[in-house]
Amino acid sequence: MAYTPLIGVTTGTGENIPKKPELYVQAVRNAGGIAEFIYPGTNKKTLADHFDGFLIPGGKDVNPMRYNEQQKHEINLEEERRTSFELFVIREAMLRGKPILGICYGMQVMNVYFRGSLYQNIQTQKSGTYDHSQGSHGIDIMHNPYLATDACIVNSSHHQAVNRLGKGLVPFAFSGDGIIEAIYLKSYPFLMGVQWHPERGDDILSRSVLRAFLRACGVR
Repeated sequence: MAYTPLIGVTTGTGENIPKKPELYVQAVRNAGGIAEFIYPGTNKKTLADHFDGFLIPGGKDVNPMRYNEQQKHEINLEEERRTSFELFVIREAMLRGKPILGICYGMQVMNVYFRGSLYQNIQTQKSGTYDHSQGSHGIDIMHNPYLATDACIVNSSHHQAVNRLGKGLVPFAFSGDGIIEAIYLKSYPFLMGVQWHPERGDDILSRSVLRAFLRACGVR
């Protein structure tokens, strides 16, 4: 019988859960795994050993204090307990070599974990960019360990993005205006962040992101 990986999907406290949480559950299931939501207050002693991999989903905005900046633009701050919990999850997962996938806000949390910074608001901080907060746009995927190189269209619903790249991270997808759309960690089994939402799509790229992650989670 094939092994079915168990994936921890991070959330906040109370009703602070990702938009359309059922899409994450379905996307993980379609890729061959089982998703279980974890949150601040989950038993930390057994957390990292219990799951085969971790998914950090979409959310609000990372507090600029996390990357040593004052707030300069209008932002919608994510719950501090959630971000703290996710930084803990990344650390504990990496101590065990477990796969981690970050989606949108989740990718930004990854970058901050590795001491990178963010554009607090893309359009006001980087000239010549277009509106990433709604709609879709093209990206170019460069050579990387997980996804095929290609030119694709992705959904887009963010106003923040990677600015200074975190230590050890490699960018491998870019939008036409130069915004980093995907990253991976050099010399690590599987750590990938994507700025779009593959759980919302039913295209080849969306499926490939989740399948690559679940394949890594299935290696025991």
